[in-house]
Amino acid sequence: MAGQDFRQKSYWLTTREYEPGDRLNETVKVDIAVIGGGFTGLSSAYHIKKQEPSLDVALLESEVIGFGASGRNGGFSMTKIGLMLGLTALRFGKEKSKQAHGYAEKAVDYTKELIESLNIDCDYEHSGFLWVATSEKFKKRLHKEYEFISNLGIEGIELIDESNLRNRVNSPLYVGGAWWEPRSGILNPAKLAWGWKDVIVGQGVQVYENSPVIEIKKEKGRFRLLTENGEVMADKVILAANAWSHFFGKVKFKQTPVWSYIVMTEPLSEKHFAEIGWKGRESIEDFRDLVHYYRLTNDNRLVFGGRDVSLSWGKNMDKDLDENIFQKLKDDVQKTFPPLKGINFTHQWGGPVSATLDLFPAMGYAGDKNFIYSLGCVGHGVSLTQLNGRLLADLALEQKSELTGMFFVNRKTVPMPPEPFKRMALQGIVSFMRWEDRTYDVLK
Repeated sequence: MAGQDFRQKSYWLTTREYEPGDRLNETVKVDIAVIGGGFTGLSSAYHIKKQEPSLDVALLESEVIGFGASGRNGGFSMTKIGLMLGLTALRFGKEKSKQAHGYAEKAVDYTKELIESLNIDCDYEHSGFLWVATSEKFKKRLHKEYEFISNLGIEGIELIDESNLRNRVNSPLYVGGAWWEPRSGILNPAKLAWGWKDVIVGQGVQVYENSPVIEIKKEKGRFRLLTENGEVMADKVILAANAWSHFFGKVKFKQTPVWSYIVMTEPLSEKHFAEIGWKGRESIEDFRDLVHYYRLTNDNRLVFGGRDVSLSWGKNMDKDLDENIFQKLKDDVQKTFPPLKGINFTHQWGGPVSATLDLFPAMGYAGDKNFIYSLGCVGHGVSLTQLNGRLLADLALEQKSELTGMFFVNRKTVPMPPEPFKRMALQGIVSFMRWEDRTYDVLK
């Protein structure tokens, strides 16, 4: 429902003064309409106006800019695309797996470049990424994945030994060394989303908030987007709704929303850092199936997320809070870093990400070259969506480019089965992941 108190949806959404823009309450005619005020939609609008300033562009957001995953994620700008590259190779082949990693590397570099060139204040730090193992089973998985990427000829990633890892970050749960990747950053995602809005409004993009699109019709070759109090007439549409994409018939069966959860502590003290280390402020993820991901904020709060997920059925999007998962995450924080025993937790929140059945992004045309979509970043979209927006702009402007030639553009997605088979399939996948984590990890 439009008009929710957005500041309750995550800590990030409290970190900057923000006044939502106007609702749509009239008929507007534009060349291109963008549905969705997250990173994908914002970047798409920016790149369209950058390439073709004369075009009229409108962006419609059902709540406020950054309300969805773009304002609630962990703030990792990383080269992860899909899940592991070894799994990507099983689905698409080794060469395409390497191409996917190259695209993700370009996305991280491009995100940093955009933030710097557009002077967006979002607390960006290029601090690098550690992928750690918390059991012998997951240590073997880490080494197997590293061997795979090495055989592909991917560079810029190294295995560091246990001594090196503990000099960086000291946790009794870590088994062996770690995967170290300097090409990674952390940021405040809500500040990035709101900074993007400032940029595109300056370009002349018409931004409407609290204006959910309730119906899309095509009349006389143009799209008519109906909202509660107005409408947009557009020659082309970019659907950037991601986790909410199942509300739109053209892409209804391409993805499903999956909820991830985060807890946050009060700022860590110098005593905490003296015992834990973490002077490099790296972002960290473990090798579980249902991963933990964690990093520090600019004022040294610990952001700690993952551990489990929630699913929803039909159009229900009310899964943002799960006290059971929040409590387990708080327990996991103190097991991962015993010096934090007794620390105060100040915030907790959840939000949906978009997941395809094969857990890899998809974008392209939805049956009509004037209707373009993007979805399925599976929680790894902070940097991907910035580059995806440039790609979607190329598609909308009918410009062939290196980006539009990527194998996942207009790829055939595995459709979500109808109910009740969808529920059975997804519950089966998540149940297996939970079983494997319980069987092999110390964090039961």
